[in-house]
Amino acid sequence: MDFKLIATDKASNARAGLITTDHGEIETPIFMPVGTAGTVKAVHQRELADDIHAQIILGNTYHLYLRPGTDIIHKAGGLHKFNGWNKPILTDSGGFQVFSLSSNRKLKEEGAWFRSHIDGSKHLFTPENVVDIQRIIGSDIMMALDECPPGTSDYDYAKKSLGLTLRWLKRGWDRYKSTEGLYGHSQAYFPIVQGCTYPDLRRESAKFVADLGADGNAIGGLAVGEPAEVMYDMIEVVNEILPSDKPRYLMGVGTPANILEAIDRGVDMMDCVMPTRNGRNGMLFTAHGIMNMRNKKWADDFSPLQEDGPSYVDRFYTKAYVRHLFVADEILAMQIASIHNLAFYLWLVGEARRHIIAGDFKSWKTEMVERVTRRL
Repeated sequence: MDFKLIATDKASNARAGLITTDHGEIETPIFMPVGTAGTVKAVHQRELADDIHAQIILGNTYHLYLRPGTDIIHKAGGLHKFNGWNKPILTDSGGFQVFSLSSNRKLKEEGAWFRSHIDGSKHLFTPENVVDIQRIIGSDIMMALDECPPGTSDYDYAKKSLGLTLRWLKRGWDRYKSTEGLYGHSQAYFPIVQGCTYPDLRRESAKFVADLGADGNAIGGLAVGEPAEVMYDMIEVVNEILPSDKPRYLMGVGTPANILEAIDRGVDMMDCVMPTRNGRNGMLFTAHGIMNMRNKKWADDFSPLQEDGPSYVDRFYTKAYVRHLFVADEILAMQIASIHNLAFYLWLVGEARRHIIAGDFKSWKTEMVERVTRRL
């Protein structure tokens, strides 16, 4: 994997870059649609490529390991062939999913024991076998196994958690360096910075991560309950240490405003289930604000979802029609909303990139944050 900086904003830490993988190029800053189980919910791969203009999507090690299982994915020739997506794929290690199963998992030095949410069967994720699983999945970018402590963790717990994460990271890194991919393309391995909301722990973690010299680095453990301003502070602390010549991936973030603020602080890659999950529940994000499509105010509004929308769905469907679909519980409502929101997120980061290159990102971002947070 290769990363090239194209431009930096003079009034902020925002950057425009280009990531090159064996499955194609990724223009940064980039938002990555989440395809947890090998599919972005309610969205066809053709729509991801042609209408949303996604350049990379995510899969999740935890979910793919449990179903369909590594045997099936291996027989298929990897996830790219299994799901028909021929562009880059990033896989999360499953650490966050194991963290979310707090009542059904135990963290030990050897790894994370957990029970499947599907059938209750018992499994162990170690730093090593998570690398092995992601080798079988065949993602272009693999993530390290870590513990993601709650945003409200006290200092002692956060410090203990970080120690475990760093020891796991060293083991995972060694496994990555001693193994090769299975399908003829290269795979990068991103370590993850943890440390909760404590600057000294974040600095310790960022220094450890930076010293590995990986192809890219991730910032985890944010947007898990802490205030947004604290999240922004932690991004700044970490990005002072993470190398500027490698892409920086902020995991699991977030709202359009969160994304713009993260880009402002030097983040290159982001992902979140919000555009699809919220979309399926009737929330649409636009360049003019946020709409709840179940509101009666849209019942006789026959204007497009967004007059200057980035996706075909904005020109084909009116607010009144989409509201009707949601009220009638039609599946098409979820599909339209998911495509619309993802197309908007990709449009937003594309506009951010354009303004970074043009040199007026900061003023544009300030205006856009105010616009995208309005309730329409």
